Amino acid sequence: MKPYTIALIPGDGIGKNVTEAGWQVLQAAAKRGGFALEDTRFPWSCAYYLETGAMMPPDGIEILRKFDAVYLGAVGWPAKVADSISLHGLLLPIRKGFAQYANIRPHRLLPGVQGPLRSDGFDILCIRENTEGEYSGAGGRIHSGTANEVAIETAIFTRAGVERILRFGFEQARTRRKQLASVTKSNAQKHSMVFWDEVTREVAKDYPDVEVSHYHIDAMAARMVLAPESLDVIVASNLFGDILTDIGAAIQGGLGYAASANINPDRSAPSMFEPVHGSAPDIAHLGVANPIAAIWSGAMMLGHLGERQAAAEVMSAIESATARGIGTVAGKDSTEAITQAVLAGLS
Repeated sequence: MKPYTIALIPGDGIGKNVTEAGWQVLQAAAKRGGFALEDTRFPWSCAYYLETGAMMPPDGIEILRKFDAVYLGAVGWPAKVADSISLHGLLLPIRKGFAQYANIRPHRLLPGVQGPLRSDGFDILCIRENTEGEYSGAGGRIHSGTANEVAIETAIFTRAGVERILRFGFEQARTRRKQLASVTKSNAQKHSMVFWDEVTREVAKDYPDVEVSHYHIDAMAARMVLAPESLDVIVASNLFGDILTDIGAAIQGGLGYAASANINPDRSAPSMFEPVHGSAPDIAHLGVANPIAAIWSGAMMLGHLGERQAAAEVMSAIESATARGIGTVAGKDSTEAITQAVLAGLS
C-alpha cells in the first residue's frame, strides 16, 4: 500500500470534532483505494498558546515540512486569544512558509441543500492569492495610546506573486468552462489594483482560449448574489478573495459546506487543507458541528495527493448523504450522524 504522511492539526473548538469526522472518512476511502494515510497529530492551537506563549514551536514549519500534506480543523478562541495572534501565529506562517500561494474554495450547492438564492445551478471556483497582498503584515503603529496614534497597514503586490496566481487561475479555467473573472478595485486603488489589471491583461495573452472578464470587488459581490450561475473561475487578491468566498459559502448554504485548499502548486512543500468555518468553541461540546466542509477539504487533499478516484468517491458519499436530507439543516443532525451517513455512502 502506498503510504501518505499527514500532519493533523485539529486546533480549537469544533476543529477537533470535524477533523476526527473527516479522518474517519478519509481512512475508509484509503482502505477502499488501496493506499494508506499515516497521521501525526499536533496540539498546536490557542490552548497550546495559553500553555506555551506560542501557537506552535519555533521549528514548527520545519517539523511540518517532511509531511505530504497538512489537515487542519479550525483555529481560534477569541475570548481568550486575540484572532490576530492565532492567525499570525499559525495559519499565515504555514501558508507563507510553504509558498501555499493558491487558496482554492469551491462553491456549489450539494444535493438536498437549500441555499438562500433562487438559483441552484452555479459552480464557482474561487482562487485567492494566499501569501501577500493585503495580508502581508507590513506596517506598524506609532504614538500608541495617544490622540495622535497612527496605524499603517501596507498591501504588498509583487509581479511574481500576481502573475503566478493568475496563471494558476487560467490553468484551472482551462479544465472547466474556460471563463475567468479577475477581481480588483482599480478605480479607487490606482497603484496596486491597476497593476493587477495590467498583469491580468498580459497573462491573458498566453490563454487565448479562456474568456476573461474584469470586475470591481463591489460589482462581483453583487453578481455572486444576483447571477452566480454566470461565474466560473474567480481570481482575487488575499483580502478580496477572503470576502468573496464568505459570500460563496453563504450562497452554497453556509460555512458548514465551505471547503478549502492552500496549495503549493510546484509541490516543493506540503499543501494544507481546511474547512473555511471557524472554531465555534461555544458549540464544541454539543456534537452538532457539520463536518461536511472538513470532509470535502479532505477529498481535495486526496485529489492533490493523486488519489483522484478516492476523492471522487468521498464527494459522491457526501452528496449521497445530503440527498437523503442528512446534514442539510444546521443543528438537525449530529456530527456523528452525518459522519456515519457519509461512511455509509462509501460502503
